[in-house]
Amino acid sequence: MRSVNNSWVDTHCHLFALAGDPQPVITRAEAAGVGWIVCPGIDAQTSHQALELRDRHEIVAAATAGLHPHDAAKWPVERDRIAELAAEADAVGECGLDFYRNLAPRDDQIAAFRDQLQLAVQLGKPAIVHCRDAFAEVYAEVETAGIGPDTVLHCWTGGPRWTKRFRDLGVTFSFAGPITFATGDTVRFGAAEAPPDRTMVETDTPYLTPPPHRHRPNEPSNVVTVGEALAQVWGVDPAEVARSTSQRAAEVFTR
Repeated sequence: MRSVNNSWVDTHCHLFALAGDPQPVITRAEAAGVGWIVCPGIDAQTSHQALELRDRHEIVAAATAGLHPHDAAKWPVERDRIAELAAEADAVGECGLDFYRNLAPRDDQIAAFRDQLQLAVQLGKPAIVHCRDAFAEVYAEVETAGIGPDTVLHCWTGGPRWTKRFRDLGVTFSFAGPITFATGDTVRFGAAEAPPDRTMVETDTPYLTPPPHRHRPNEPSNVVTVGEALAQVWGVDPAEVARSTSQRAAEVFTR
């Protein structure tokens, strides 16, 4: 694992989803002060790609293996392969529930999520969790699995009430582009309740690009903009946010 120092860590970057050679994107990230990134898989194929990127690029210091809720119907077919990959990965996921798009039946989403939380428990690894319009259901599954302290709520968009509830489970919050949006007041109010020692930042590359580049694919260099927005919420220097979020990333992804 790379040194944290005062560099930034992009804790959720789908590097495999970018078009073309990732090296120019990596070079821009390093120039912006990004020390390392985490590449999460969203199915068996991309989980394998994430592990390959970790092996190929020094800046990709961690990779995860899991099945995104949009593809939860594929879980019975992909379960065994994802479990194999997760054993080599640094975390399980991206998994979770998405009741906004509902691209997979809810029962399938819950079954796949529940199994992946159990896989994380069995492997002793953190779970990277996607939660959209499913706060109560994700809370119930995380609480029942007893995996709160090993849960990362990726691209957290909950307001103060849900942030406080999940905070009491011991989770880690990861903030992305929405904290920078003009429409992001709810996210910012929630971020004010997130404990700095259990908070990270991410880009969710290539999605959720912060302004003023909303029309472009996101990339890890933009994690600095996310961190600066979080610094404004907390009323601290961005260098302190870089330090604390990088420290938390090292704690989560070093096992």
